[in-house]
Amino acid sequence: MTDLIVYEHPLSPYAQKVKISLREKGVPFETRLPEGIGTGATAGGFAKANPRGEVPALIHGGVEVFDSTIILEYIEETWPEPPMMPKAPAERARMRMIEDVMDTQFEAITWGLGELNFFRRAEGAKKEEMEARARQQAQAFFSVLEGYLGDLEWFTGAHFGWGDLSVVPYLNGAAGFDVKPPAGSRLANWLARANARESVGLAQKESVASITGMSQVDQAVKAGLFKRQYRDHRLEWMLKTGGTEIVLNGLKAGNIRFTGP
Repeated sequence: MTDLIVYEHPLSPYAQKVKISLREKGVPFETRLPEGIGTGATAGGFAKANPRGEVPALIHGGVEVFDSTIILEYIEETWPEPPMMPKAPAERARMRMIEDVMDTQFEAITWGLGELNFFRRAEGAKKEEMEARARQQAQAFFSVLEGYLGDLEWFTGAHFGWGDLSVVPYLNGAAGFDVKPPAGSRLANWLARANARESVGLAQKESVASITGMSQVDQAVKAGLFKRQYRDHRLEWMLKTGGTEIVLNGLKAGNIRFTGP
């Protein structure tokens, strides 16, 4: 038994970041799937720990923390060895910028691809059009990430760390939709190194295993039993990528939600 609980869903890149950090530090923890996840009406310890109703949430004894970035900071300060964050202020700022790019702009792309493929929000020509735009967007960010990586072995420098665990869940998620960095590129080579790490490989294995339960999830959406969260950058992605009608239809059907109350 452990007094450290991580509420998560294996597909969530936000949750994967937390699990990778804990495993890199050798900190034992228990994972739990929130009660009522995806319905917009979560309950129990998770709802108390995270009023936003989003994974992940961390409970450590009497401490409750939500938001993946704040959780990572708590982990770093509570279990400082081995460090995931570099010491130099400029490098720490660079890690935070990388994480922010991935958590907002890139996450919206992989989330949108999930809306199209798992939840079948669009089909036919509309789906193809939106997927093509998503691929173009992802390729542009791959170039940005190449710039951040430069000639370094890891985004964090000489050692795997904060920048790397902030990027790898998203690139693995994109790869699941066959959106990948160009073969032979510095970014593709970095991704192979990152996936060879036990912490990353286990998070990815858990993520892939959870996809088997997604085969009928589009029917749950259509029935209004599952409400996808369309917050800030995700809503922006839908609107700029041609999904305005998807948003309007979802509002009408009651199968999308926004952060409450």
